[in-house]
Amino acid sequence: MDENIDRKIIFQGIFFVLGVFLLALNYNLFLLPNNFAFAGMSGFAIIVHKITGFNPTAFIYIANFTLLIISFIFLGWEKTKKTIVGTILYPMMITFTLPIAKLLSKSFTFEEMIITVILTALLYGISNGLIYKSGYTTGGNDVLMQLMNKYFKISESKGLLLVNGIVILGCTLAFSIELGIYSLLIMAISTIFLEKVLYGVSDSKLFYVFTRKPRALKKAILEEFESGFTILPTKGGYSHTRGSLLMVVISNRDYYKFKTKILEIDPSAFFIIDDCYEVNGGVKRSNLPFIE
Repeated sequence: MDENIDRKIIFQGIFFVLGVFLLALNYNLFLLPNNFAFAGMSGFAIIVHKITGFNPTAFIYIANFTLLIISFIFLGWEKTKKTIVGTILYPMMITFTLPIAKLLSKSFTFEEMIITVILTALLYGISNGLIYKSGYTTGGNDVLMQLMNKYFKISESKGLLLVNGIVILGCTLAFSIELGIYSLLIMAISTIFLEKVLYGVSDSKLFYVFTRKPRALKKAILEEFESGFTILPTKGGYSHTRGSLLMVVISNRDYYKFKTKILEIDPSAFFIIDDCYEVNGGVKRSNLPFIE
């Protein structure tokens, strides 16, 4: 048990350091040279550098350490402790990766800006995904979101949108509408990559099916799709009629086929379909190649 815990801590540490390294490299290689400002202290640093000429790395050092002190005062030790390492490590990594970015810059300069935008979003999404997966943060934005949540009752997701929206607006005013749009695109695309790192690729679908012909559907699930199912008791909120709901995991390749089969058996069937990122166990596991 202790070995498993130690191994988990080691992997979390590796994910975190690698994530911070890639995030800092992305800042020096793509964000700062192209004036892409769309998130957190890094975005504010680029805007401040444009307006005042103040060193952006120095700004990140000062802003991160200031927010760390504010976090200690207003949020307490428990919510601050996981931001300490990131607050120190991220600006240090920016300094460390600067010469690496300079060496790589010639190989990563493209005529088409959209290629730069996609690469920036890819690297930003992957790096943040690794950081979030480790359970730690790099401070900055995360502290601002927690403060807004505590004192203004704004959810962290809305707080993130608000902060990033202000940064993108500042980018648009300080640079151009074009750069503002590019920054918005990076934020949107990087979110997709971030979710893929955190949750993986959905290779199956989860069906919740309410049908008046459960026997025929059960037979089809077992014989045609070679899958198992779970029966959930239900009660209609309006009619108060009792029934049962079938919960079934189907591979993506059988998604349309199974959906068609449900309606073929019972045209009036009610069902909900959702992405399924991970499945463990099950009676028919050996017949579900997408569960590995």
